[in-house]
Amino acid sequence: MARAVCLLSGGLDSAVCLAVARGEGLECHALSFDYGQRHRVELDAARRVAEQLGAKAHLIAPLDLRLFGGSALTADIAVPRARTSEQMAEGIPVTYVPARNTVFLSLALAWAEVLLAENVFIGVNAIDYSGYPDCRPEFIMAFEQMANLATKAGVEGATTLRIRTPLIKRSKAEIIRLGHELGVDFSLTHSCYDPDPRGLACGECDSCLLRRRGFAEAGLPDPTVYQP
Repeated sequence: MARAVCLLSGGLDSAVCLAVARGEGLECHALSFDYGQRHRVELDAARRVAEQLGAKAHLIAPLDLRLFGGSALTADIAVPRARTSEQMAEGIPVTYVPARNTVFLSLALAWAEVLLAENVFIGVNAIDYSGYPDCRPEFIMAFEQMANLATKAGVEGATTLRIRTPLIKRSKAEIIRLGHELGVDFSLTHSCYDPDPRGLACGECDSCLLRRRGFAEAGLPDPTVYQP
């Protein structure tokens, strides 16, 4: 059976991405990161999603990006709230974690090489992506080219790695509809960047706002429990 390494944050997009890989009949190996994120509760969501969607294995790799900081997710910087769509479209927000997807994909590449997996799935999106530069198609294409130049498996021709981005051109509503069709239990996922100590979503950060709008536009109920 062909294999895939699927980056799994525990959020909505990565859950749908895992469901897509599973729907293709791939043996899915889920990879999450405990990187010092303030919304570490997403790792509990990742465990639930991996189990619900039948991942063959699920690894949570420790990786402390708080050493570098530079992001509202890994340093003492306020998470923006209640921003308009116009504000979200301006520049790169402080929730961007420097080089995060480059680091995550590099480690996914290492596991894929060990597994002789030809696919790495990542739930990046170039429409509702909050301006993150490492979610763009140009970045993915460049990384895939690098990956096949930089690995023993690639050089020897054992595998040709593909970085799979099935959600990259879909709106949030389209992603939610696709996940619904594939049987994703969205109540297991977590999207909020700034949850309270109980793990309840704030409802006002960019990620929460995109999620809420996506469910509304998809015509489906959002199962998230938000803070009062």
